[in-house]
Amino acid sequence: MTTQIETARGTVARVHSPGAHGRGFWFVTIAFFILMAFGTAPTALWPLFEAHDGFGTTVVTIAFAAMVVGAAASFLVFGHLSDRHGRRRLIIPALLVGIAGVIIITVWQALPGLLVGRFVNGIGVGLMASTATAYLSDLYYAAHPERRGSARPALIATAANLGGLAMGPVVAGLLAQFAPAPLVVPFALLGAGMLVFAILTGISPETVDREQRSAERTARIAFEPRQGRIFIIGAASGLIAFAVFGLFSAVGAIITGQVLGLHAPLMAAASPFAVFAASAISQLALGSRPLRFVIALGAILLAVGLALTSVTLFMPTLWMFLVAAVLAGAGGGLLFKAGLTISVTSAVQRSRAGVLALFFATVYLGMGIPAVLFSFLVAAIGLPVATIGFSVIFGVGAFVVMGVQRRRMAVA
Repeated sequence: MTTQIETARGTVARVHSPGAHGRGFWFVTIAFFILMAFGTAPTALWPLFEAHDGFGTTVVTIAFAAMVVGAAASFLVFGHLSDRHGRRRLIIPALLVGIAGVIIITVWQALPGLLVGRFVNGIGVGLMASTATAYLSDLYYAAHPERRGSARPALIATAANLGGLAMGPVVAGLLAQFAPAPLVVPFALLGAGMLVFAILTGISPETVDREQRSAERTARIAFEPRQGRIFIIGAASGLIAFAVFGLFSAVGAIITGQVLGLHAPLMAAASPFAVFAASAISQLALGSRPLRFVIALGAILLAVGLALTSVTLFMPTLWMFLVAAVLAGAGGGLLFKAGLTISVTSAVQRSRAGVLALFFATVYLGMGIPAVLFSFLVAAIGLPVATIGFSVIFGVGAFVVMGVQRRRMAVA
């Protein structure tokens, strides 16, 4: 239900009921989930793409990174716009761009088409992630004004983001194993879901007053006093977490096939699902604990998970690889949650989406660039040495971030 009121400027604005905001909250949550699932759905299909086009591990990693590059560029160029022009006005284009990525990948099934489709998918992710995170908070507090300050919208945004990343490979793997046309059906279903929820998001309430925001002329990225350096700590935490996620997303299926000898699409989805699912669960279970605890536990779990991943290459068993993925994912999830919390609290309220866009651009570059470098190292020095080097660098990096954050909190 909506009513209309006349603003001080003489224009007419719609006032939506709390129920409309509540429904919009869930429409946006599911739309966010589906688009993120599309981002990782090809992970389970990399072996099929390899067989279809005859390219190797390095090309697979570059194809994965194409989405990351598109996302980072989109975050930097468009991510702040919802602070001024409205949340819904970016969510719908994000879904339409995602649908365009689906069409490209399903129609143009060659390496150039895969690269272009993944890049376009990344643009949609960049439009969606920071905007949806802010939009869900707006919608929830409009529907439940008495709960302002609740952590629920942030937790739901986390579940949609990482839950979508976790379920994308599983859905694609199941469909690839049991449905016809494995390189078409998974993407077509995800595209249909995006279309449905683009329509439903279109009837959801807008939460940004464009006239007021335009008059305020707020900087696209603005931090609270003395919070810029705090943001760097948060961005570094997220970057380390997503570098580990990127490792399992880009080459997890290849390790499962080449090292463990398991080639079924559903097996290829196992380690990416374990990483992202553990990440989401760890945040939902422990994300509300004190920040110092979250970062410390995250650093420990991530380092242990990476060390066990290296051990798996010398003692190849599926259960050990999945335990390593769960530990690394849980640790990465806690580091990501801490980084996101630090970034949000460092931002000026009216520049929240802009600061979130900068944070997400940083972490997505962390998801792509190390994975590409890792694939080149594998070609040059072999998988075991490259994995050990990766584990040492990012395991130590997690503890460095933890130490710096503790010192900053002690000073504060």
